[in-house]
Amino acid sequence: MAKLFVIPTPIGNLEDITLRARRALAGVDVVLAEDTRTTGFLLKHLGIDKKLVSHHKFNEHATVAMIAERIAAGQSVGLVSDAGTPGISDPGFLLVRTCVAAGIEVECLPGPTALIPALVQSGFPCDRFCFEGFLPQKKGRASRLARLADEQRTMIFYESPYRVVRCLGEMAEVFGPEREVAVSRELTKKFEQTVRGTLVSVAEYFSAHEPKGEFVIVVKGNEK
Repeated sequence: MAKLFVIPTPIGNLEDITLRARRALAGVDVVLAEDTRTTGFLLKHLGIDKKLVSHHKFNEHATVAMIAERIAAGQSVGLVSDAGTPGISDPGFLLVRTCVAAGIEVECLPGPTALIPALVQSGFPCDRFCFEGFLPQKKGRASRLARLADEQRTMIFYESPYRVVRCLGEMAEVFGPEREVAVSRELTKKFEQTVRGTLVSVAEYFSAHEPKGEFVIVVKGNEK
C-alpha cells in the first residue's frame, strides 16, 4: 500500500536497528535520506539495495509537494534522517504535515532517539518532561532560557560540542549555578559518557576535557 513510512535509524550503534525498520526499508520504493552517503552505508550494512533521494533542510520546502504526489500516485516512500527519528530536530515535519493534509497515510515506526535514554539515565523524574531540542544559536537564545527558569519538569536539550560549555554557562546564569544536570554524549557509541553534577561543575569538567560528539543536556526542573 502506498504510504509514507517514517523510519528511525540507529543514533550510533547499528545493532539498534529494529526488525520492523529493516523490513520497511527493504519494502519501500524509494528512501528519502538526509545524507545519501550516511544512509547508503546503513543500507549496505543491512544488505539492502534501494534508490536514495536527498531530503534535507535545504531542499524540503521545495520538494514535499512533489513527494506527496508520488505517494498519492502509488509509490511507497521511506523517510530517514542521518540518525534517530525523523522530525525530532531533523527534517521530516514538513513532509508529514503535507501528507496528512493531502489525506496520505503516514506510518511512523518506533525506534531510536537520543533524548529518551539520556532522560532515563539522568536519574531525574521521567514522568513529566519537556524537550527543547537545540536552542537558537544567536537571536532568541537568552529569552528562550528565561522562559524556562520556573519550569518544574525535567528539561532536555540538544547541543553541539562547540557550544556545550557556553550553553551550560548560560543555563547556570538563568537556572542557578547549583541546578543539577546530566550531560550525555556519544550515546550508544564506544565512548558513550554521562557527566552528572551542577551546571557549574559540569561546565568546568567540559572546559577541562575537550567536548567531542553529539550532546544531550538534561536539566532537573525547578523545585521551588
